[in-house]
Amino acid sequence: MSRRVLSLLLASTLTIGTLVGCSTDRDQPERAGTAAPPPTASAPADVTSAPAIPAGSAPKQTFAVGVRQLKLNRDGSRPLPVTVWYPATGRAGGKPQSSADAAEGRFPVVMFSHGLGGRPADYQALLTRWAAAGFVVAAPTFPNTSKAGNDNNVLDVLNQPADVSYALTEVLALDTRDDDVLRGRLAADRVAAAGHSAGGVTTIGLFTAGRDERLAAGIVFAGTALGVGTAFAGAAAPQLFVHGEADEVVQYTAGKAVYDQVPWPKAMLSLTDGDHGRALLRNGTSLGVVANTTAEFLRWTLYGDAEAKSRIPTAAARDDVATLDNNL
Repeated sequence: MSRRVLSLLLASTLTIGTLVGCSTDRDQPERAGTAAPPPTASAPADVTSAPAIPAGSAPKQTFAVGVRQLKLNRDGSRPLPVTVWYPATGRAGGKPQSSADAAEGRFPVVMFSHGLGGRPADYQALLTRWAAAGFVVAAPTFPNTSKAGNDNNVLDVLNQPADVSYALTEVLALDTRDDDVLRGRLAADRVAAAGHSAGGVTTIGLFTAGRDERLAAGIVFAGTALGVGTAFAGAAAPQLFVHGEADEVVQYTAGKAVYDQVPWPKAMLSLTDGDHGRALLRNGTSLGVVANTTAEFLRWTLYGDAEAKSRIPTAAARDDVATLDNNL
């Protein structure tokens, strides 16, 4: 497939104006005219047993949340400011506090990729819940596909898996940096990747063509494998797919087709009336189900918490807004 054809397909699938949740627009989007084609079959992956994380227990408490900004730049030409939310000292339940002291403990890291025309702050309602549950969440703002991007070049999505790997290296380095608020607080061997829409493409790419072996798990929100393929490779990394059955941008069948190709432990949370992204943005029933289900998945995959794994079906079934295909 030529780069020109691929660019047109990506542009029609991930149209900036129709991406719910990839901008601050909360109005009903117009219907996307072109659906993503189903991904092609992949070669068998090199599968090993999973999960690799030793058995353990996730924190029982809810943490206050701190937030900070990192100014990164890959190769001097790809500025990648990163928003980091993390468990902090203080009373839980308030707004994220800038540069607050980190809570005691070592916390797994989740790298989150925003959608086309989006920014990390659009997903704060979800990502701060992960941080409050005991995870450090780092979300880069991509140079050419963010709301503040230079040219809205959709094809640049294919460069973003490498951006995430670079940002992950820089984030993990904070664990040994003198006087850093996260010094001694990062569990560098317990890392996951997650992303929405174009960020879902990015996340899939981190387990296929751009496989980052540091990643132990992945969460794909409304994603497609267009451009990055379904040749899942490396050690087994459990995957959770979350997709609205009424998605008007990336059709549910396209996301399900990628999910079917995953050779590792996996589950798919299908939001019965879910569209492309509002369940990730607005406080409400769907966000609660998505946040609780994904948090239990992360507790299991990154803390090795078997009890959290057993709670995933219960979290998914709450309020009857979703169904779960569970192959974990």
